[in-house]
Amino acid sequence: MDLLLGDVADRAAALVGRRTGREIVVRADSGVIRGRPAALQRAVSNLLENAAKFDPRGDAPIESVISGPRVEVRDRGPGIPVPDLPRIFDRFYRAPTARSLPGSGLGLAIVWEVAHAHGGEIFAHNRSGGCAVIGFTVHHPDSGG
Repeated sequence: MDLLLGDVADRAAALVGRRTGREIVVRADSGVIRGRPAALQRAVSNLLENAAKFDPRGDAPIESVISGPRVEVRDRGPGIPVPDLPRIFDRFYRAPTARSLPGSGLGLAIVWEVAHAHGGEIFAHNRSGGCAVIGFTVHHPDSGG
């Protein structure tokens, strides 16, 4: 089904915002992708909930940036230790710094599954200042593959 990924992100942000009490800002272009809306919404929700969990103070909004077939969630947490970056999407993996927090280690694994089911990729990196960017891409209908 063709859909606006920004609309999916808006729905996820509204849901997670109600659950967490956090302000979530979505900046999205009008790119159309092909995908399963419920699965994509779950993946975006998992990213947003993760961002809220790792920023318990919640002083600033969580940002979600949608550009074409790319979803980025920019958190305000402490960042991800570099040795853990390659493993955060592994099923049940919990970095030592995350083990005291709620969760089962499945949220980002679900993001990986949804991205790959949609012909896309996952990514995670730290930003300057200690925050992280985590997200995924999906196959774009105009890319020919």
